[in-house]
Order: sequence, then C-alpha cells, then structure tokens
Amino acid sequence: MTGEELLQHAVAVVRDRRRTYGEPLDLFERVALRWSQHLGTKVTAAQVVLCLCDLKLARLTIDPAHLDSLVDVAGYAAVVREVQR
Repeated sequence: MTGEELLQHAVAVVRDRRRTYGEPLDLFERVALRWSQHLGTKVTAAQVVLCLCDLKLARLTIDPAHLDSLVDVAGYAAVVREVQR
C-alpha cells in the first residue's frame, strides 16, 4: 500500500466512524468530559485525540508495519484538526 492509498483508506475509516459515532467534536468532547471527571483535571477534545494517537504510536513501536495503527494515526491527525476549530 502506498502512502496515498493509506491516506485514502484513513479517509474512508474516518467517514465510517462519523456515520457510526457522529461528529468527532461531539464524540471527543464527551470523552474529554469523562476523562476530566476520572482524572480530576480538565481534558480537551483535542487532548483526547492526541492521547489516542499516542496509544497508536506506542503500538507501532512494537509492530511498525501494523496497518490499522498506521491508518488510525493518519485519521486521528485529521480529526485533531477538526476538534481544534
């Protein structure tokens, strides 16, 4: 799979998740609220997305070729842009 094909696949995944879970800003604000309650400190939607990206990057240190993690990193990079607006 080329880099461009990976990004196209990531676009399809983000679209599918949007249909399944709704708008990223709404979803990640809900997650941020829950994490804020658990951690006792304010967490933003963008921080949630960045932390999830970190999870995928940590997994990639174990298997750098793992396609799902690579696709998720690309998708989260796009979504963090959306939730920062």
